[in-house]
Amino acid sequence: MINIALLGLGRIGVMHGKNLMRNKEFKLKYVYDINKKLTLKISKELKSNPIYNPSIAFKDREIDAVFIASTTSTHIKLILEAVKYKKAIFCEKPLDLNINKINSCKKKISRFNPKIQLGFNRRYDPGHNNLKKELIKGKIGKLEKVIITSRDPAPPSIKYLKESGGIFKDMMIHDFDLVRFYLGNDEPKSLIATGSNISDNRFNKIKDYELASCLIKSKKGVQCTITNSRHCSFGYDQRIELFGSKGMIISENKRNDEISFYSNNTTSSKSPLMHFFVERYKDAYKNQLYDFAKFIKKNIKPLALFEEGRRALIMANAAKKSITSKRIEKLNF
Repeated sequence: MINIALLGLGRIGVMHGKNLMRNKEFKLKYVYDINKKLTLKISKELKSNPIYNPSIAFKDREIDAVFIASTTSTHIKLILEAVKYKKAIFCEKPLDLNINKINSCKKKISRFNPKIQLGFNRRYDPGHNNLKKELIKGKIGKLEKVIITSRDPAPPSIKYLKESGGIFKDMMIHDFDLVRFYLGNDEPKSLIATGSNISDNRFNKIKDYELASCLIKSKKGVQCTITNSRHCSFGYDQRIELFGSKGMIISENKRNDEISFYSNNTTSSKSPLMHFFVERYKDAYKNQLYDFAKFIKKNIKPLALFEEGRRALIMANAAKKSITSKRIEKLNF
């Protein structure tokens, strides 16, 4: 069994904690949050030991791994510390909002050859993952287009938005990663992005966007389109389409049930979409833990490593730059 410490007990951290507690591969020994009262409360819920300094977990030789789910600004510091004590690391996205800090971290940890898995959970969603498998099998022939739609049911708080790094680094970063996932060895070459605010003027005040789109071109000419929205009146809209020379495959939205209702007032009425990411990607969050366990025990590489986090942020930075330049920006990884 893998002894693990969870660092960060916000909504996403607690969700991860529950998944770790239920997973037979892991023993959740420690939990930590900067909020001491919260640490004590959650430690009881997760049947683990509260600690009030992460160094306790790092210095404990029985701890095999750390799970970093704290605020983004703390990720690099915690990674550097965990690597020093030879711990396997799972880190939520993004690695950081500053690419220079990430590049510096990469240089510092390279000699340790650490095991670091990134929390790009959508690679592990059964539907999204099956698209990749079918693509590899050649079901649609040569890949020509990738179309990703991601729309949140409602925007987060202004406080969160101010600290998030903006729609490209906070929201679209998942989709930049998925583009690379489907392209495989055919890396993105360039992109152009656009953003606007129509329904919510609050985004103007924080110089961010409620709507954003990005067109990416790969080295082999594959066109990839991403559309994001911070609001969606009909729920959490998550769809991926891969178009190829022999056909098309789609990963559709998920619902609580797949019943369609027909009457004299409506035709093919369906239940609402799953509300948000915790419900929609429930299986993905669980599946990535099995990969993490195999990474630790058998050194089998997971679907997303440190480098995936670095390259996704490079794409997010290029998209933000494109908004200002109004030009196609080249990608240099």
